[in-house]
Amino acid sequence: SLIPRLYDATAGRVLIDDLDVRRYRIRSMREKVGIVLQDPVLFAGSIADNLRYGRLDATGAEIVEAARAAHAHDFVSRLPKGYDTPVAEAGGGLSGGERQRLNIARALLKNAPILILDEPTSSLDAISEETVLAALKQLRAGRTTIVIAHRLSTVRDADRILVLDGGRIVAQGRHEELLTSSE
Repeated sequence: SLIPRLYDATAGRVLIDDLDVRRYRIRSMREKVGIVLQDPVLFAGSIADNLRYGRLDATGAEIVEAARAAHAHDFVSRLPKGYDTPVAEAGGGLSGGERQRLNIARALLKNAPILILDEPTSSLDAISEETVLAALKQLRAGRTTIVIAHRLSTVRDADRILVLDGGRIVAQGRHEELLTSSE
């Protein structure tokens, strides 16, 4: 919440490239950040409308491209109206994995340089998790990515992992280093 300036820090500073985020205009900062939440947010409207929320001027071809990259195109194509299929309230009628892949496609469309993934696989079964992790790998490419997760599989490929306990950093390093140091 501090990075996209949903709240401003009351103590300390949040820096991006050595600049305090408070030096950015709120709108400008939010344009730089893509977020994939634990509980995917879908709105009333079609699937295409929900994806276009990531970038309002996205073309139909760009929407399909993002859906393909997020491993969502196949299931969307099987729906009776494809991308024009209305989304029920809160994504009813879609599985958790399908809703999350639509959320990832939306973030791909936004193409923001900073990505925040907040427990993106926590409510998924193992098969859906594998598909979503493949989509997230594509989404993370070339971006500064912050992943909040309890599942080790979600952060295994991270350049740097911070382990928190009681709000304090108790360990940090790459996955292999942490495995070695915790033995």
